[in-house]
Amino acid sequence: MSLILGLYAAVAWAFHDLFVRQITQKIPILPMLFFVLLFGTLLLTPTIFLSEERNIVSMPAYGLSIASGVVFAFASLSLYAAFSIGPVKLVAPIISAYPVVSVGWAVLNESLISGAQWGAVLLVVCGVALVATLSDTSQGSTQKHRAILYSILAGIGFAATFATSQAATLVWDDSMVIFIARASATITIGILIIAVKSPWMLPKNIWLRLGLLGFLDASALAMVTSAGTMPHPEFAAVSSSLFGMLTVILARVFLHEYMTRAQWVVVVIVFYGIGILAY
Repeated sequence: MSLILGLYAAVAWAFHDLFVRQITQKIPILPMLFFVLLFGTLLLTPTIFLSEERNIVSMPAYGLSIASGVVFAFASLSLYAAFSIGPVKLVAPIISAYPVVSVGWAVLNESLISGAQWGAVLLVVCGVALVATLSDTSQGSTQKHRAILYSILAGIGFAATFATSQAATLVWDDSMVIFIARASATITIGILIIAVKSPWMLPKNIWLRLGLLGFLDASALAMVTSAGTMPHPEFAAVSSSLFGMLTVILARVFLHEYMTRAQWVVVVIVFYGIGILAY
């Protein structure tokens, strides 16, 4: 079941990132992200009234949920910044390599890592390096390096988000964890907008698409988080990382981003390594 939830999240995030790539070319990132998070929070609000633990405050879980939301806010901001620069064939594989971070975390916690897993990590790292090497440099090296940096930050942030939110669901109802995390992410971006004095106003014709983005993002995160109470919750986090491959395919179909044969081979290598980690 965890695998199925992760696959849904992968599809939802793939379409989410495709739309983000399109919209961030036209409007400011901060207010766009704020309203996407806000719409997602509003959609999740009814779920807390269905929770039997809504009146029970678990301070450790509450703290983990807030931490998860704050980290998710900055991970999402990094993702939006990366996709605003693009291209998808560079950004998506790097972001979706976050299972490598999970393996590193497992090592720090003295977990045993098999030879196959180390091989998969090496495969992903080398593949990501080749993705960056073979990417289009027509935007200049500075833009390319910024896109890579934002992508790496987003990947690390998502790995931390899933780890903290799934840990919280072990001691608190998952719907409460999801809502608190989402609300915390929204408040974090709202505070950041005020701090940097970013404009709030957005074009009138964008609201429907922002609502759709909010639904896709919130439902995907909810699926991965709710897997925390199921057997092998890591399957949801790892299988959801396939969103990168799906995003690359969608960008080729709908945005007509050209990819050479070598680039396709490297992208397949990256996701083959991620698949080994999932197995």
